[in-house]
Amino acid sequence: MNIWTSIAIASTFTWLGMVLAISFIEAPLKFRAPGITVQLGLGIGRLVFKALNTVEGVLAAVIVVALVISRPECLAVVALAIAMLALIGQVAGVRPFLKRRSNAVLADADGSVTHKRSTAHFYYTGLEIVKVIALVVGGFALLGG
Repeated sequence: MNIWTSIAIASTFTWLGMVLAISFIEAPLKFRAPGITVQLGLGIGRLVFKALNTVEGVLAAVIVVALVISRPECLAVVALAIAMLALIGQVAGVRPFLKRRSNAVLADADGSVTHKRSTAHFYYTGLEIVKVIALVVGGFALLGG
């Protein structure tokens, strides 16, 4: 195993750990904390997910460079490309809808308007699950290759 394969593996599993910790642990638990309002939870969530997506983008770029140099087997490349496409789908396709909805909720500081539940969260979560599976498959393919 060369250094670039090791970098790809480390970056892949770092990315996976961040997604699992933030999306599947922090995000749902945040709204159960005492004193957290919907507006406060949304404000925190926007900051956290913007930071997460930025770090994911950096890790994806590192992985691309490492894959180009190390030339791993096809399964690893395809799986990691799927993870990257899922990230692009989240950032470019789903987040604008989530941002519009959260802007409306945040603008309603007193909570007087009833906001319809957003289906965009389900799309974001679905892409998050695709991303997790792709990162696991890609990471283990790199380990085995």
